[in-house]
Amino acid sequence: MNKNEILAFLNANPIFHLATVEGDKPHVRGLLLYRADESGILFHTGKNKDLHKQLSANPNVEMSFNNGKFEGLTQVRISGTVELVEDPDLKKEVVLARDFMKPWVEKWGYDFLAIYRMKKGSATVWTMGTNFAPKEFIEL
Repeated sequence: MNKNEILAFLNANPIFHLATVEGDKPHVRGLLLYRADESGILFHTGKNKDLHKQLSANPNVEMSFNNGKFEGLTQVRISGTVELVEDPDLKKEVVLARDFMKPWVEKWGYDFLAIYRMKKGSATVWTMGTNFAPKEFIEL
């Protein structure tokens, strides 16, 4: 896969797992991608969540996306650093696109929303067919 194919794969398979580190302990959780494009990979959480605290202390992460197919499984792992994006227009865009967030914004306002972007990441693609092949890394 090239960069554009990887970005398309992420958008087509938006549920992913994100690994962070707190102290010396790893933490993994499932998240919903907002979008992946030339500007980076965007996702969000609440500023009251452990995830936000972990990313504020250590922005190094790994994301794992897959197509959910047992036969023909494809997994894309992306390592990189995320940054907090404080863009009021982007926050409004996210909330408009995600109805489930509207009650939270009504209760706590837009300031509670933490949007993160990975601008540059290093991706590797895995399939059963490439299981024993050396890893190739694609810069996003």
